[in-house]
Order: sequence, then structure tokens, then C-alpha cells
Amino acid sequence: MPINIPNDLPAWNTLEQENIFIMSEKRASSQDIRPLRILILNLMPKKIDTERQLLRMLSNTPLQVDVELMQTATHNPKNTPQDHLLKFYKTFSDIKDQYFDGMIITGAPVEHLEFEEVAYWPELCEIMEWSKYHVHSTLHICWGAQAALHYHYGLRKTLLPKKMFGVFPHTMHDKTVPLLRGFDEVYWMPHSRHTEVKESEIRAVDGLYILSSSPIAGTNIVSNHNGRQIFIFGHSEYEANTLAEEYFRDLGKLDNVELPYHYFPDDDPTQKPIRTWRSHAYLFYSNWLNYYVYQSTPYDLCSMRLDPK
Repeated sequence: MPINIPNDLPAWNTLEQENIFIMSEKRASSQDIRPLRILILNLMPKKIDTERQLLRMLSNTPLQVDVELMQTATHNPKNTPQDHLLKFYKTFSDIKDQYFDGMIITGAPVEHLEFEEVAYWPELCEIMEWSKYHVHSTLHICWGAQAALHYHYGLRKTLLPKKMFGVFPHTMHDKTVPLLRGFDEVYWMPHSRHTEVKESEIRAVDGLYILSSSPIAGTNIVSNHNGRQIFIFGHSEYEANTLAEEYFRDLGKLDNVELPYHYFPDDDPTQKPIRTWRSHAYLFYSNWLNYYVYQSTPYDLCSMRLDPK
């Protein structure tokens, strides 16, 4: 089944050319089923790119998915046209009385700041608290994962000696969890971050479980005991050229920019990168939607009264 998005969302043409099943709002409204309601809080500066990446991931499922896009009201992004934001994005005040099957909180390029120094931190805290009662399962990505672990569990982020940048191998700690169902013994995923949450601090929290990690990049996927909160430190949604764009951008601004690990063929930045993480990326999102959202969320979302624990 398809994802249901507005016909004129910029991602529509790209996804349609990739043979991804998308459905118009008009056609979706004529079907006698209840689609999954997924809210995306997009904190990235290039919101259109992030929309496309995440919508692609949500498409690989037999379930119909209705997507709502949300931005923070307390921060005005400079890299996304205002008319796009006004047309396609809601703010928290618009949706705070609604319920959602699932929610995605993206990363954000604010790692150099303490959480409390981020301009929209109070608003984000309000949204994360709201998600405990209004969202069945929330997926937090990269800085979004670090922010959520700090807010919900009091964990700190730690500055890395150098940027974790590249495509890294990961292994599973628990092969029985549905989120990793169908994964290979070793899978690859991109990382691009300057900070981490230490594995020892995560393990010290009762009710948090490390599901997979990398011998190089460290902890990758974490879940709470019931899958209501999932944290992923890598970027499985990234496109083949995303790290290359970041590398060449930094190359023009900084000295001693290292090549992304295991990314360019033969470590030659003139060669086109190969996307070696695509299948596991689709599988991760499909498993999340199926096992952590669809299988346990109530049919009548308005009757949902969630236990935050």
C-alpha cells in the first residue's frame, strides 16, 4: 500500500520516478480503511531533502500511511522556502489535540550547543512530553535521539575526538526483536555526528536496551522496554550522495577534512558513492511501522489513552 501525501509536495515527482507507490489525497479518502497516521517533526535545515528521504523509507510497507509534517514555531528555518512551510507544515498548536500512530523526530545540526542552549528546546521538550500520551511509538534520529534520551532519561551527550563520518558496519545484540527481523548478521549504516551518548550510560538505565552497535561507530539502535520510544544514532534514510555533499561542503570551509569512512569507492572522492545500506534501511522502517505501530495501535485513535511508561 502507498504513502498518502499532497499531490504538489516536491517529493512526489522524485518518488514517482523511483517507482514508489504514492497515492493522492482524493484517492486515499475513497478507500474504506484506516491508514496509519505518522507525524514527522522535521528539525533539519533542508526540510525538502529530509521529507523526500523519510517518505521514501515509509513507502516500503503494505500499509497505507498518512503523513503530517510539523516544524517548530520558535525557530524560522532559512534553507526552506517560506511558501513551502506555510503550505505543507503544521506547528504544535495545530496538532496538539490529535493522536498519531507513530512519530519521527529528525536530527538537527546543533550538536555544538548544549541542549538547553538550542532556541527551540522548550518547545521540543513540550512536544516530547506530549508524545508520551498522544503517539503510540516515536522514532528519534541522531541528534533527535540524543535530545530524547536527555529529556526522558537524563542522559548526556559527549563530544567525540573527531567527527563520526562515513558508512559503518553494525551487528545485532538481540536477534529476536521484531525491529531487526530479517537483518543480516552485519549491516551498514551512515553516521554523521560530532557527539555520542555513551553505551555505559545507556546500559545503566533500567528499561533501555541496546539492540545493535558498531565496533567503530558505537551504539546505533536503542529501544525502551515496550517499543514506545526508539532511538537510532545513524542515518539509514540518507541518499547515496548525502555524505558526499556534506564532505565537499566542509572541504570548502574547513582544514583537515577527513574522507567519510568506507564510502567513496577506493576512497576516491571523484568516484560516485554506492548506497550499500538501502535494503536494511527499508527493512528497518517497514519493521517499525508493522510491529511497533500497526500491530498494537488501536483502530480508533481518539480512544487512545496511552500509558507513558
